[in-house]
Amino acid sequence: MDPEPDATALPGPRSRALARRLAAVECRTVTRLDPVGPIFWAAASGGRVRDADGNEFIDLTGGFGVAAAGHAHPAVAEAIARQARTLAHGLGDVQPAEAKVALLERLAELAPGDLGVTILGSAGAEAVEAALKTAVLATGRPGIVAFEGGYHGLTYGALAASGRGEFREPFERQLYGGVRLLPFPRREEGASVALAAVAAVIDAAAGGPDAIGAVLVEPVQGRGGMIDPPADFLPGLRALCDASGALLIADEIFTGFGRTGRWFAVEHAAVVPDVMTLGKALTGALPLSAAVGRAEVMEAWPASTGESLHTSTFLGNPISCAAALAHLDVIEREGLVERARALGELTAARLAEWAARWDEVDPPSGLGLMRGAHVRGEGAARIAGAVADSALARGVILLTEGPAADTLALTPALAIEEADLIRALDVVGEELERALGNG
Repeated sequence: MDPEPDATALPGPRSRALARRLAAVECRTVTRLDPVGPIFWAAASGGRVRDADGNEFIDLTGGFGVAAAGHAHPAVAEAIARQARTLAHGLGDVQPAEAKVALLERLAELAPGDLGVTILGSAGAEAVEAALKTAVLATGRPGIVAFEGGYHGLTYGALAASGRGEFREPFERQLYGGVRLLPFPRREEGASVALAAVAAVIDAAAGGPDAIGAVLVEPVQGRGGMIDPPADFLPGLRALCDASGALLIADEIFTGFGRTGRWFAVEHAAVVPDVMTLGKALTGALPLSAAVGRAEVMEAWPASTGESLHTSTFLGNPISCAAALAHLDVIEREGLVERARALGELTAARLAEWAARWDEVDPPSGLGLMRGAHVRGEGAARIAGAVADSALARGVILLTEGPAADTLALTPALAIEEADLIRALDVVGEELERALGNG
């Protein structure tokens, strides 16, 4: 994608005009509007984005991790167009489209272990809701163990289990109170203390009205700050669930489909959950999510009698299913899982250099092309935000994550050009130097 000739300073006049228009019609809680407004995307291809004023950027967000194969991959775009011309919508839970069957079969092939029976949804939070419903049906126990810093979505079941107080607190009185939020261990801390806390909660709740039926965990916390836990954490959770009869639910909405250098992040720990939730990079373009479970667990749901117990108007939308089939084929055909591993090592090495140079930057966290550079100390969030802002001004889109917004998050398309990734890391490093000094 070549830059437009009328590129302007940021944000340009078209973006400023769009911000004014947006402010008049969208609830103010949705999009942050600074005095001059954000940039507005107009086009994207591969690992690059162009805004409404013709400015071009290297995208280190991958569109929130959606565009694994890159923005607007031709094979995905063609699959969407072809399906839209033939069947754009169907009766997903009554008279489904063939594309839904093909996608469910493909997910069963890809999923680890004996995971193979799926409930589809639209947003990732819907998949989490389906997984939590599955747990209470399968175990008869409504209680949930989840983790501080975890993010599972903003619908009420998922929100109750999200470890981000700023999202929960305004609605606390309407949320289920049987969720126990426990510390999520960092890689360097070891897992024993965290696992002991989980075991204690399961034991204490046993026999009560909120007995634990589900342990919900991200194999790598995304919005929590790109945090990968100790290697024995997920196996430890698997053992605790096996002993107690609770379901282990792995939220792979961010980590799934190659992001961490494996098809699914649980594969790093050789763990098979009872239910795995998927979204984001499932289609590379359109809303679609899935809760994939073991057959015996999913048998807890009653058979449909023509009125499904869990459904939605757009369940199994054929355009989204066609996009997913095409995107999964591209990820496999182009070797993007292996590419994520290789480019992830390159990224981690650069982040390690930053940590060695500046005391304010922690060693890199995360796996594959899901990496974080955590800034610590006084003013950490301000510094991280300033680096992201100055990088944007130089043509690099970068987000901050973590409850304190003090982690620079690097989640580019798995298909990003290596030269673009190196250039973007150069820019971020130079802006860190500007913010922190020479070290």
